[in-house]
Amino acid sequence: MSTFASHDKRHLIIYMIDTSAFQGKRAAYYTLGCKLNFSETSTFAKMLQEMGVQTAAKGEQADICLINTCSVTEVADHKCRQAIHRMVREHPGAFVVVTGCYAQLKPEQVSKIEGVDLVLGANEKADLIQFLSEGFVRRDAVASYKTEKTKDIKTFAPSCSRGNRTRYFLKVQDGCDYFCTYCTIPYARGFSRNPSIASLVAQAEEAAREGGKEIVLTGVNIGDFGKTTGERFLDLVKALDGVEGIRRYRISSLEPDLMSDELIDFCAHSRAFMPHFHIPLQSGSDTVLKLMHRHYDRQLFADKIHRVKEVMPDAFIGVDVMVGCRGETPECFEETYTFLRDLDITQLHVFPYSERPGTSALSIPYVVSEQDKRERSKRLLDLSDEKTHAFYQRYIGSEAEVLFEKAPRGKAMHGFTKNYIRVELPAAQAREDYDNQLINVRLDDFNHDKTALCIRSQSSY
Repeated sequence: MSTFASHDKRHLIIYMIDTSAFQGKRAAYYTLGCKLNFSETSTFAKMLQEMGVQTAAKGEQADICLINTCSVTEVADHKCRQAIHRMVREHPGAFVVVTGCYAQLKPEQVSKIEGVDLVLGANEKADLIQFLSEGFVRRDAVASYKTEKTKDIKTFAPSCSRGNRTRYFLKVQDGCDYFCTYCTIPYARGFSRNPSIASLVAQAEEAAREGGKEIVLTGVNIGDFGKTTGERFLDLVKALDGVEGIRRYRISSLEPDLMSDELIDFCAHSRAFMPHFHIPLQSGSDTVLKLMHRHYDRQLFADKIHRVKEVMPDAFIGVDVMVGCRGETPECFEETYTFLRDLDITQLHVFPYSERPGTSALSIPYVVSEQDKRERSKRLLDLSDEKTHAFYQRYIGSEAEVLFEKAPRGKAMHGFTKNYIRVELPAAQAREDYDNQLINVRLDDFNHDKTALCIRSQSSY
């Protein structure tokens, strides 16, 4: 018998779960989408392990399959359906659970897929163990619990786990109030909500006790932290910076309009927050930004980049940009390209626009062809490669502290510097005791595919 708590804004429910039916069972997991999804899946796996469920090895038959889905594009929906069909096919007879954004937005479609036993929406995901326990024993019909509208999605499922990675991922916020014209995320995850700073500090302290050295703060719109508790994101950052044992924090994504100078300055002089930012731009054209209903213009974005580089010259800055959205004329795209070319940024995450049913973007008349989307994406990806290569090249020959991650036997080890330069240690020099260790190295030239900087020799340590 195990005890699980379901935290709700209105009350706390304690579930007593009979774990005998799960002893010796094996589970397989598949996650699509963002870091937040991966963090949640890892937490689900940890909870199942506490119930006696082992993670199925590659090629091993699973008794339970969990697919955590994404629905950010039509391509993502298609990948979710493929993943569900594949899991059902590879694990015949397994109890199949589907959750995540695709399950929230299209539960009826998911529940009709042969082999699916349980479909959980955003509210029910927090109580996955309870629903799984009930359904696993019954298995009499496909159960779909998604009935709530966006305004009714209120639960927050805590998550702080590392899965198979060295870094921990701490979920600090969920949902979004922005309702950009192209996006379905508010409908899939609900309005912005968050736990208390005290609870998040406690989770970070637990990660430190487990040996964690780096935590990535994840969420949907984490700069909006505080809607539930009346606290500020800056206050959270300051509190986490004081957790002993955690040597590094990274902020996964931060909207530019929520990125205050006070926050930037604190990160520049903090003990543990790294010079690494991921900032969504989406478009470098003010015309398109207005059509998207974004909360800033290109000048504000540029000001934030300049501020970061002023106080953190070595900062790695990744930028999200969407190409081919409705209303993006050739002139608007050229504005975006020139804007990004002239900014001191490190890497672009390029996403072709995808039509999403129910979004207001569908009323915008100008439609970009798929061919133009591909061509625009390639131009921006080439620009990204140039910028990343130039950034890495600046540090060849310098010394840096690298947090290494475990690698399969006989394979090269990889890790990251404080400012997120990927570093490769050849297999011949790799050692198991380097895993999750911060080691000072001297950076050499690029590896064979230009995705990392190598280390010349073991004497560099």
